[in-house]
Amino acid sequence: QVRLVESGGGLVQPGGSLRLSCAASRSIFSMNEMAWYRRAPGKQRELVASITNGGITNYPDSVKGRFTISRDNAKNTIYLQMISLKPEDTAIYYCNANYRLNLYWGQGTQVTVSS
Repeated sequence: QVRLVESGGGLVQPGGSLRLSCAASRSIFSMNEMAWYRRAPGKQRELVASITNGGITNYPDSVKGRFTISRDNAKNTIYLQMISLKPEDTAIYYCNANYRLNLYWGQGTQVTVSS
């Protein structure tokens, strides 16, 4: 079992920045891959960033150049640095872990981009 706890969401103006954190209940070094997803109102959940245990990252075009995923194995935490935020980035952001072929999810953290 893996417990994931996200934090760092909030209200930010367009063009602003936020950093999300996801703390895992066990060593993330053992995770095959970890990722951030988001679900906006009325839309399907979508991947916004992923990182393998080898450090390979992946981003969709919608966030490439604005979002950066990173991991701190010593703290069992991954991060999502978001800059140049847009109103369309408003969503609940979820942390995801692939561990021993099982997927685990956090409870989500709300990000609202609005003036």
